Amino acid sequence: MSLTLLSSRSSRWLVGVSAMLALPAAMANERVQVVTSFSILADMVENVGGDHVDVTSLVAADGDAHVYSPSPGDARSLANADLVVFNGLLFEGWMERLISASDYSGALVTATDGIEARAFAEHEEHDDHGHDEHDHEEHGHDDHGHDDHADDHAGHDHGNQDPHAWQDMHQAGVYVANIRDGLVAADADNADAYRANAEQYLQEMAEVDAEIRALIDEIPASTSVITGHDSFGYFSSAYGVNFLSPVGLSTEADPSGASMAALVDVIEQENVKALFHENMTNQSIITQLAEETGLPIAGTLYADALAAEGEASTYLGMMRHNAQVLHDALAEPGHDDHDHDHDHDHDHDHDDHGHSH
Repeated sequence: MSLTLLSSRSSRWLVGVSAMLALPAAMANERVQVVTSFSILADMVENVGGDHVDVTSLVAADGDAHVYSPSPGDARSLANADLVVFNGLLFEGWMERLISASDYSGALVTATDGIEARAFAEHEEHDDHGHDEHDHEEHGHDDHGHDDHADDHAGHDHGNQDPHAWQDMHQAGVYVANIRDGLVAADADNADAYRANAEQYLQEMAEVDAEIRALIDEIPASTSVITGHDSFGYFSSAYGVNFLSPVGLSTEADPSGASMAALVDVIEQENVKALFHENMTNQSIITQLAEETGLPIAGTLYADALAAEGEASTYLGMMRHNAQVLHDALAEPGHDDHDHDHDHDHDHDHDDHGHSH
């Protein structure tokens, strides 16, 4: 066989291999490039978008979106995006500045559009705890007189509305509907896939929601929970667990000595049986409370960020994990008379919010 023939065959082989190697890159370039503000939204987009999206989360797993400082690379990510998804309700105080700096002019999805937002004004009602009736609609989850933290909400530019709506899985269904509609608008060719994925995801969310309710039902209604930062209001309203926080909304603040002493008094007055760390807050605060009160630290809850690995590395896994940790620490076997005044009709019919499937 001549060298010329070998050379010709080799050249064709190399061209063929190069073309095959180029296929994944070409296919990847056809995917919708989505940038999300933080990890929980990234997981939701991946579930709805499936193989048709590439997702970049500005704030990574275990990252704190409250204190995040965008980088020049983040601006470049936005500039190259087809779709940007963020929470809204002033959760990401830095997002508007980043969008402006990146010159991004594409589509924006505000995940909280259409939700029933909780008002932080509930925290002003300090005198009447009312835990026997478990009335969280009136009292919220941090209404125990932590005046030192009254300005924490303003310090984070959250305004008067609680932005942590994903902690109620019914509200999270609205997130999914908004994400679905944003992807359909950005990539109409794959609209059917986005709708089917969203429908499947909503069904999975309904199943996890039912699991959470079954677990929380075994926790006495009078039980209060101590966490490191004030982000479980929607969980409290939806599932009927009263949350107290030594820091208020801020993940930066260190409570004063007087505030810590007041919290110890509250722990003694309320039916607090355990303390919980959070994955992205200063754990020394809860550790100090445990030392001063003798209460156990019963585990880690995930509020504003997914875990980097493990069960809580997905949104559904995070919600299931939180409920299981609370149950394991606080449930009383055979207890099934937990008074859920907040038992919504969670049929995930998001047409009520102006979204059509």
